[in-house]
Amino acid sequence: MKRFFLFFAGIAAFIGCSTNSVTGRKQLKLFPEETLQQQAVTEYRSFLSQNKVLSGNVNKDAEMVSRVGNRIAKAITDYYTQKGLASELNGYKWEFNLVESKEVNAWCMPGGKVVVYTGLLNITQNEAALAVVMGHEITHAVAHHGNERISQVALAQGLEIAGNIFTSGNQKANNIFNNVFSPTAQVAVLLPNSRNQEYEADHFGLNFAAMAGYNPREAVPFWQRMAAASGSGKPPEFLSTHPSDENRIAKLQSFMDEALSYYKPVNK
Repeated sequence: MKRFFLFFAGIAAFIGCSTNSVTGRKQLKLFPEETLQQQAVTEYRSFLSQNKVLSGNVNKDAEMVSRVGNRIAKAITDYYTQKGLASELNGYKWEFNLVESKEVNAWCMPGGKVVVYTGLLNITQNEAALAVVMGHEITHAVAHHGNERISQVALAQGLEIAGNIFTSGNQKANNIFNNVFSPTAQVAVLLPNSRNQEYEADHFGLNFAAMAGYNPREAVPFWQRMAAASGSGKPPEFLSTHPSDENRIAKLQSFMDEALSYYKPVNK
């Protein structure tokens, strides 16, 4: 049975492996993007219904989030179109919302569903730094990192999940989607891959922010502020899904020249 499972897992990994058109890295993607996008819409609507969403019509910070998001989305669309990759964004219907929460966080679901928490704005402090963060989170989506993570978890926990996720209303499939960042995932496989995804999101997110007219140099002071706010109560890097602040800042500095080549300031 074990040999059969390993053989089948190898076949599944081979069939599901593809090269990302933008990053050039091979990825394991077992599930159709449209399936994840449909799931994301459901989860996004549920999240918004349970949290206080601030309106851009009356809240300047919410308006800023929308403005930054739309500028980055346009930059990405233009970039993908120039590269002949417009089909990569099929199904994307961008939404940008600011929710009231002290949590320092932001995320983007497959299909372009973005949320920023008000707590993050205390650290970003300016529009360009917010663009760096939003570019990072949006890159996770357009680089299909969610599909990759779910596929890795599916293989780690058993290939039967790959079949279950296509079953409408299957609780096990929903749990995999909702808990794709669960700490129970295998350290040896999932954490290093997660850090690779983080560096990838830093790299291309910085470029996308620059393409949208935001100064990528704001990335380094932002992460320095984030490091100061986080304090020392963090796990060692080998047990973390994210790179250490020091390694992240060093990587960002190595990406800076490329990002600056895309940077053309525009009026707000």
